[in-house]
Amino acid sequence: MKTNTLTKPGTYKTLALLLLLIGPAFLLFLLFVVMPVVQAGYYSLFNWNGIGPLTKFRGLQNFGLIFQDQVFHTALINNLKIVAISLFIQLPMAFGLALLLGRNKFRGEAFLRSIFFFPYILAEIVTGIIWRFIYHPQFGVPTILSKLFTENGGEIGLLGDPSLAFGAILVVIVWKYLGFHMIIYIAGLQSVPKELEDAAVVDGANKIQVIRHVIIPSMKSSFIISIFLSIIGSFNIFDVVWALGQGGPVHSTETLVTYLYNFGFRRFSFGYGSAVAVTLFGICFVFNLFYQRFIVSEGRHGKN
Repeated sequence: MKTNTLTKPGTYKTLALLLLLIGPAFLLFLLFVVMPVVQAGYYSLFNWNGIGPLTKFRGLQNFGLIFQDQVFHTALINNLKIVAISLFIQLPMAFGLALLLGRNKFRGEAFLRSIFFFPYILAEIVTGIIWRFIYHPQFGVPTILSKLFTENGGEIGLLGDPSLAFGAILVVIVWKYLGFHMIIYIAGLQSVPKELEDAAVVDGANKIQVIRHVIIPSMKSSFIISIFLSIIGSFNIFDVVWALGQGGPVHSTETLVTYLYNFGFRRFSFGYGSAVAVTLFGICFVFNLFYQRFIVSEGRHGKN
């Protein structure tokens, strides 16, 4: 009884302190995350142009129209392409650069790190403007190379060709975010004990084996963070794609967010746009549940 009497005041104080600290953050979370999602879900049930009262109730018809729209299918496939390129090309390249620039000391190492990280510092719109000049059909790099190395070289308008435009945008996305993931991996490399690598070398392991059996397992938390940010970023990407193609030509560069903007806000179909936003939120939410359940929990069990 004495123990309960003594611990209750302390428990109440701890609870009060937690409420004091968590309360403001939780309130902001409700205001800026939960309420907009709930409000978007409500708007998605109406045919609303953003002006006046919500009177034209449509139920789930907006969602039905979304999944019947071929442009939405194109946008979803394009987002999945970004995810695939990010996971299987961008992240391995970033890890390779991290191994090169994070473990080997040589003159100019810091400069090279800065060069690779610099694109990430640029605003997305600025990045888009720069690459529009690089891809310019009259004086852009592809046109110059075509005229230099081919007999009948002519103008190459990558962003104007529906079959090439999205591939050109994928190159820009890899270029821009490569350095960010490189820095994540360099930070992870700093936490790998050098003694483990030395012990593996003494046991006869070569460089590939050291990377595979020592460095990669020790950097699991860095990979978890990098993969999560890469996938979520791939679904939410907008500015770079918009600056380069605005979803065109012929909707070939449409992504889920540009689709939302083009078919929701530019056409004043806010009910339909809200349905797209809810769909995008649902995709990210399901991925997050899967990620937390299988990837993060597996990483924790691996540590234990």
